[in-house]
Amino acid sequence: MRIGIFGGDTANGPIGTIVDAARAAADDGFASFWLPQIFGMDALTALAVAGREVPGIELGTAVVPTYPRHPAMLGAQALTTQAIVGGRLALGIGLSHRVVIESMFGLSFDKPARHMREYLEILVPLVQTGSVSYAGETLTGHVGLDVKGATPFPILVAALGTKMLELAGTVADGTVTWMTGPATIESHIVPTITAAAERAGRPAPRVGVGLPVCVTDDEAAARERAAGLFEIYGTLPSYRAMLDKEGAGGPSDVAIVGDEAAVRAQVERLVSVGATDFVANPFGSSGERARTRDLLRSLL
Repeated sequence: MRIGIFGGDTANGPIGTIVDAARAAADDGFASFWLPQIFGMDALTALAVAGREVPGIELGTAVVPTYPRHPAMLGAQALTTQAIVGGRLALGIGLSHRVVIESMFGLSFDKPARHMREYLEILVPLVQTGSVSYAGETLTGHVGLDVKGATPFPILVAALGTKMLELAGTVADGTVTWMTGPATIESHIVPTITAAAERAGRPAPRVGVGLPVCVTDDEAAARERAAGLFEIYGTLPSYRAMLDKEGAGGPSDVAIVGDEAAVRAQVERLVSVGATDFVANPFGSSGERARTRDLLRSLL
């Protein structure tokens, strides 16, 4: 299993902070560095800048919401980033949430699975071949892209529900999850997306698992801290469904927390249940973060 670092705490910038975080991840030997697209810096732009400064490491988005950008526009931007970073991009995309798309952006969140299917029908050919001709119910793309120096890159769909997992396995290169515990990865995420890929005759999908992680001597205090830091994710329906499937009361129950031996065992369990990538989100005090980083490095 590949271990990467989630740079969410740097996502608002300034750009030097993101570059420094990517460089630290690369220097420490981590396989990848990931940025979210939330309400801060544009993730693909930031990764393009970081990739010019930091060689070697894979650079991923976890994730870019699809609704605000036509797939041709996202394809052009992602291909540009891919050309700039020399072929090291992993594009994670996702629906976001109804409260964001409808309440904040004023767009329709109707039939999200249809939206993602049509989005991928345009995006995937553009990334793979540079052209597409497709007309769906809500999205149309008759366009070509010519980005010199760009090569195809993996597209990972933030998929949690069955329909989305089947779509990710059939059309995309895998998934990247968040706030989804190991039992649910084993019983739901991996078998559903893998079966879909097999039916489509596609390679085994990547399964990236994003979770908070903290090496500490005070597990109770760390979980209490996690409950506050990540509280919002227990209220969003897609994550809440995965927490319920796991039998977890809230995000703090799926956070990877404990001393070195306990955290090692929890990360190794992700390997055993089928994760191909661990997108680690270290949290805690500066000392706990340092211990967490040391432990993760020992697992590389």
